Amino acid sequence: MSKEPRTILPDLLKGCLKNDRKSQRNLYQHFYSYGLSVCLRYSDNRDEAVELLNEAFMKVFTNLKKLDLNRSFKPWFRKILINTCINYIKKKKIAFTTELDEVSIHNGPDDVLSRILYQEILAMIRELSPAYRTVFNLYVIEGYKHEEIAKILEISTGTSKSNLSKAKKNMQLILKDYFKEDYERIRKG
Repeated sequence: MSKEPRTILPDLLKGCLKNDRKSQRNLYQHFYSYGLSVCLRYSDNRDEAVELLNEAFMKVFTNLKKLDLNRSFKPWFRKILINTCINYIKKKKIAFTTELDEVSIHNGPDDVLSRILYQEILAMIRELSPAYRTVFNLYVIEGYKHEEIAKILEISTGTSKSNLSKAKKNMQLILKDYFKEDYERIRKG
């Protein structure tokens, strides 16, 4: 593939619409890392994330005819990835809590968080319970509103807010543990 990815994508998508295996393989390879990064945030481990990614790609290949080729592929693909992960979570019947606790989150200087690598952030997010992790991902990373999350996960808006609040509190504890020295220095001023 010597062409630029942007000029190649329409050709790959057209090939995939014709069930061309080489086009499907190339599309899969081109978006594998991106798709895996999304799935890893919702899954418990890499094997589960790869399984979700493969399921999402099957949905892509099955439903590609619904994509307007004049529109961007990546947001459409992202939505399929997220929906695949959410459906998987629902099948596992993860219990979403219904309590609402008030939690205050104290943000430290940006320099502390800027030193965290993506893999480290991913590992920290994975320490959250599946219910908290799901709401955290949908709200903080994907940009959904609580009303949308409630509808997607079939929970109340209050439960969504509660889970986000608890997720933030847990992330604060995870970060505190990760950056014990920095946290103490920030807290003391």
